[in-house]
Amino acid sequence: MSAAPPVAELYADHHAWLKSWLRRKVGCPEQAADLMQDTFIKVMLGRAEAQIREPRAYLATIANRLTVDFFRRQQLERSYLEALAALPENEWPSAEESALFKAALLELDRLLDGLGPKVKQAFLLAQCDNLGYAEIAARLNISLRSVNNHVARAMAHCCLALP
Repeated sequence: MSAAPPVAELYADHHAWLKSWLRRKVGCPEQAADLMQDTFIKVMLGRAEAQIREPRAYLATIANRLTVDFFRRQQLERSYLEALAALPENEWPSAEESALFKAALLELDRLLDGLGPKVKQAFLLAQCDNLGYAEIAARLNISLRSVNNHVARAMAHCCLALP
């Protein structure tokens, strides 16, 4: 078994393939280039290049995770802009407030990552919309006990995800 290539060689051998692979996934050459660079940064920060047996599979796994995050951020931004458009213009937040709110949304999404959709929804309805558990149960068509379990699970998940 030969030693795995260092990051520079890994980059030279696979960057064109990875960029093409990402371009097909995201449909934008510039975004594909950004995601490719982010992938190699993750490889460098991981310091695991000596243990890579299947470079393309390894790179594809990292790149795919970054792509999922990219699409999730895009969806959050679209939802935020839709909510903003529903407000009267005089109630729109300043650019600074908007940036802070987007950052908070992305952090909340990161904290809730890995939870099922009903768990996330129950948690957000309780924390953001201040709905009571009975109202959440009716809205989600689940039992009161399920709401309690979902919210508790989400809170524990968030506590464990915080640094």
